[in-house]
Amino acid sequence: MSLSMYQASIPVFVRMFGNLAAILDKAAVYADAKKIDPAVLLNARLAPDMHPLTRQVQIASDAAKGCAARLAGAEIPSFADSESSFAELQARIQKTLDFIQGFSPAQIDGSEEREVVIRFPGAELKFSGQDYLLHFVLPNFYFHLTTAYAILRHNGLEIGKMDFLGRT
Repeated sequence: MSLSMYQASIPVFVRMFGNLAAILDKAAVYADAKKIDPAVLLNARLAPDMHPLTRQVQIASDAAKGCAARLAGAEIPSFADSESSFAELQARIQKTLDFIQGFSPAQIDGSEEREVVIRFPGAELKFSGQDYLLHFVLPNFYFHLTTAYAILRHNGLEIGKMDFLGRT
């Protein structure tokens, strides 16, 4: 049996956002227990030229909602990128989950050959749906989740690999 485009995308996003939400919950508790201003963690970065934690979560959200919409041929919702607290990041994750879970397998399966065009200022990328998912979205999604994890771990949050991967 082959793996469907739906199964390779939506359940992956759902699981990983669940893991990220649990990590962010731990970060909020950690900040409170250690008397750390949450803004310190939310604005932390691994390197001066990298995005802070808040932006890492926003980009992961954008990747997932953009993927689901593009594969289904639907409109991509615009989120304001104004989150400035752990609670607001949790709400962003939930809003993303609500959107992507609104798609049925029938809306996404069969999108392997759908043309996907991503426009950036000064650049345009064209993909087949399958290449878009496997070679652009998933690596980008995992990059930003991993970076969010690493920022918090680097700042003393006691999390490990199983927090990132989640438990079945």
